[in-house]
Amino acid sequence: MQSPVSYKIVASPQITRAGLLRPSIGLALVSLLGFGLLYSLVGTGLGRGLFPAQATGSILDAQGHVAGSSLVAQPFADPRYFQPRPSAAGYDPMAAAGSNQSRGNPDLRKRIDETRAAVAVRDGIAPADVPADLITQSGGGLDPHVSPRGADVQIARVAQARGLPPATVAELVKRHTEGPQLGLLGEPRVNVLRLNLALDALPAATQAQ
Repeated sequence: MQSPVSYKIVASPQITRAGLLRPSIGLALVSLLGFGLLYSLVGTGLGRGLFPAQATGSILDAQGHVAGSSLVAQPFADPRYFQPRPSAAGYDPMAAAGSNQSRGNPDLRKRIDETRAAVAVRDGIAPADVPADLITQSGGGLDPHVSPRGADVQIARVAQARGLPPATVAELVKRHTEGPQLGLLGEPRVNVLRLNLALDALPAATQAQ
């Protein structure tokens, strides 16, 4: 016969309210200070150190004052400047959005036809020659770029308004044409604000030609 097995009953430690609160408060403090404060400070510091321009909004300076951000489109009413893509948000960064209109929407077709006609008159080209990016809105409504073709069709107007040789403006467009990122991602594009600031930075003698 097997001998009976004996069990020793050990009293469990008494659980107190303080014993429950201490680790909870400790975890909350570590989460708040570690992830809510220190992580944010380290991330911000690394961003400012490694990418100072991008971390502060890619702000562009023009003769001592802020001209805008290279990441956000803005309108230019003066014919001396290149124009960006249309914006469903009215170029308002606080209202960034597309039109959300489908291709079959008659209002979209009407707007595109009207914009095409206006761009053709503005730049002195045939409606069929208006690039698609000058009559369509981007998804965010704030795309700061146009295609090289979208810039090329504006060269004659800008050159005439500034009294510049078209070749001078064309060379500036060429210098400000960005290639695909890493040589693979996206299409060639021209940042409108950077190009317009470069136009304003031309020597006075050049602009007086």
